[in-house]
Amino acid sequence: MIGSAALFAAFAAWALTALTTTETTSGGALLGIMLALIVMAPIFGVGIYLFRKGGQEQREFAQVQKEKQILNAVLARGQVSVSELIGEMQLPREEIEQMIQDLVGKQLFSGAINWDKGLLYSVESQKLTAEQKCPNCGGDLQFAGKGLIVCPYCGSQVFLTKHAAAQTATA
Repeated sequence: MIGSAALFAAFAAWALTALTTTETTSGGALLGIMLALIVMAPIFGVGIYLFRKGGQEQREFAQVQKEKQILNAVLARGQVSVSELIGEMQLPREEIEQMIQDLVGKQLFSGAINWDKGLLYSVESQKLTAEQKCPNCGGDLQFAGKGLIVCPYCGSQVFLTKHAAAQTATA
C-alpha cells in the first residue's frame, strides 16, 4: 500500500508537470493516467488484502496463545479451576469454557473436566485407560464413546485423544 502510494505521488508529480507544459497532449496524459491506474490499483489491492489477512492471523495467533496458556496451566499444576484461569487470564467464564471445549474438540486436551466444580485435571490417557479410575472421586469410569469417559458418581467428564479412546474401547 505504501509502495502504491509512493508510485501515485510520483505519477501525480509527473502528470502535473506534463500537463502544464505543451509537450504532452491530452490523449497522452489520459493514456498515462490509465496506465498508472492499471499498475497502481492491483498493488494497492494486494496491500489491502495482505493488511487484512495479517490482522486476521494476528487475532488467530492471540487465540492460540490463550488456549496454550490454559493447557500449560493444567499440565504444570495437574489440576486447575476455571475460576483460577479467569483470574489469571482476565477473561469471562464463558470465553474460558469455550476455549476448553475448543481444545477438547481439537483433540489437544486429554484429561478430566468437572463442570459442576469448575475443575480441570491433567490426566495421562494411558493411565486412565489402564486404571479406569476417576481423577476427581476415584470411582470406576464408564466409556461413553468418541473419546469421552464419564464418571457415574461425580459426573466428571474425561476426554481422551483418539489413540487412547481406541485403546479404551477395545479394553
